[in-house]
Amino acid sequence: MHFQPDNPLVVQGDHTLLLETMSPRYAQARDALLGFAELVKNPEYVHTWRITKLSLWNAAAAGTTADEVIAALEDHARYPVPENIPVSIRETMGRYGRLKLLRDGEWLQLEADDPLLMRELQQIASIADLLGPPRGDRAVQVAARQRGELKQVLLGLGFPVQDLAGYDEAPPLQMALDRGEADEAWNLRDYQLDAVDAFQVGPDAGSGVVVLPCGAGKTIVGIAAMVRLGLRTLILCAGHTAVQQWKREILARTTLTEDEVGEYSGRVKELKPVTVSTYQLLTWRPGKHEGAPHFKLLYQAAWGLVIYDEVHLLPAPVFRETALLQARRRLGLTATLVREDGREGDVFALIGPKRFDLPWKELEHQGWIATARCVEIRVPLGDTDRLRYVEASARARTRIAALNARKGAVLERLLERHDGEQVIVLGTYLDQLDWIAKRYNLELITGRTPNRERDAIFARFRSGELRVLALSKVGNFAIDLPAASVAIQISGTFGSRQEEAQRLGRVLRPKPGINQASFYTLVTADSREQEYAERRQLFLTEQGYPYRIELTA
Repeated sequence: MHFQPDNPLVVQGDHTLLLETMSPRYAQARDALLGFAELVKNPEYVHTWRITKLSLWNAAAAGTTADEVIAALEDHARYPVPENIPVSIRETMGRYGRLKLLRDGEWLQLEADDPLLMRELQQIASIADLLGPPRGDRAVQVAARQRGELKQVLLGLGFPVQDLAGYDEAPPLQMALDRGEADEAWNLRDYQLDAVDAFQVGPDAGSGVVVLPCGAGKTIVGIAAMVRLGLRTLILCAGHTAVQQWKREILARTTLTEDEVGEYSGRVKELKPVTVSTYQLLTWRPGKHEGAPHFKLLYQAAWGLVIYDEVHLLPAPVFRETALLQARRRLGLTATLVREDGREGDVFALIGPKRFDLPWKELEHQGWIATARCVEIRVPLGDTDRLRYVEASARARTRIAALNARKGAVLERLLERHDGEQVIVLGTYLDQLDWIAKRYNLELITGRTPNRERDAIFARFRSGELRVLALSKVGNFAIDLPAASVAIQISGTFGSRQEEAQRLGRVLRPKPGINQASFYTLVTADSREQEYAERRQLFLTEQGYPYRIELTA
């Protein structure tokens, strides 16, 4: 292939792809890359993508071939594709499907495409214990309970398993989408319908992950997938507030009644055809060496579908328990697959491949989420606190910087600047939040706020009765506050990209009029907090958000 000056893509030998946004072929190239590459960063003019093992295995799971990936690169590349790239793509994608899990009566069967591969696996100690009796020279029996753990271990060794064992039968459930009355009628947006369709495509359809920005309607996608399948469904969420939101949305958007939609929580223990529960309850154990009683109860129910809300937040214990739910269809919903512990591979192995993804900025351009303005305000320490900071340990410095008393005056100015708008104040340290709530007469919700009181405060904020609301880390999870247009982050958890994405997402719901949101972060200047903020700043700019830094005296 020769030099093609009009093409927008530069393919580099380290598997990095540079895509120019001003090219007339940009949209065409972007749509092609979505199928087999990960978007790393998308500032104004040049977007960076990367081809990874997981991205290629996701493509293979969707039915894309190595030749199709290579052809797409060559079709959009400005310069010749480096010779190592096609070789690497074929080798990586060729691994997907070399191992298959099939149904074998009450057992499963792991089948390799080559006897030598099977012999190699049988010699690996971490795998041998999960394998049963041989079935010829290319297959072995596998106990159904080992299905998830085996896939998890094999993926870690570079052998993604194509899971064709299917799912246990589950009782059907009659339901349909309720489109609402004429004056409030709604329909699935095109991208939501595409996401539901993608979840059910391919020989291993029925398990996988949908990635959409906060505010883009992931809950609606989950509900539509549930209705499409028409099966008993278990929905797992990050907390009580999310449970209530799912119940409200299901009752509002479907023909299901309150007798068919249940809550299984610390307060209520209902097992109904559609049941909403939390990750915390699922893995709760009465003692260190005792089992998880609620998980056993939920596992034994005949679910046809399990929906994992905010799947990127799955804690390690849930991964372990989830390994036992492989006989159920599984849908993961998330705004980002970024995990600070690097366990994205576990999501692939135990929930399923990524089925659908759409960049945040694309939905912003289409008006489905608000345009966000990100501002970091750097606040110096006072003389006394600066002296304490200099003399403190590294751990203590982090706390001193986060609790900088001068942030209070900046917060007050921002509340005055956005008088009349609905504002959420987000923080990590409870003593700081308590002080701010008392100083500015704000309602505060933390993990210790009783659920009934929490629901009442959220309802007052949604109705507009409350203009400003303070939130602890509970604001990091899915909370439906559509009217919030301003978020002020007064302290955060080190440099967590997950937290930054979730907190920004609290104000991304589409707004009437100019559809504009503001996201402020108050950072102590010349401190460890500023170092952490630079990592979070990088994440936002890589998503394409303009980021301004303001200095205060």
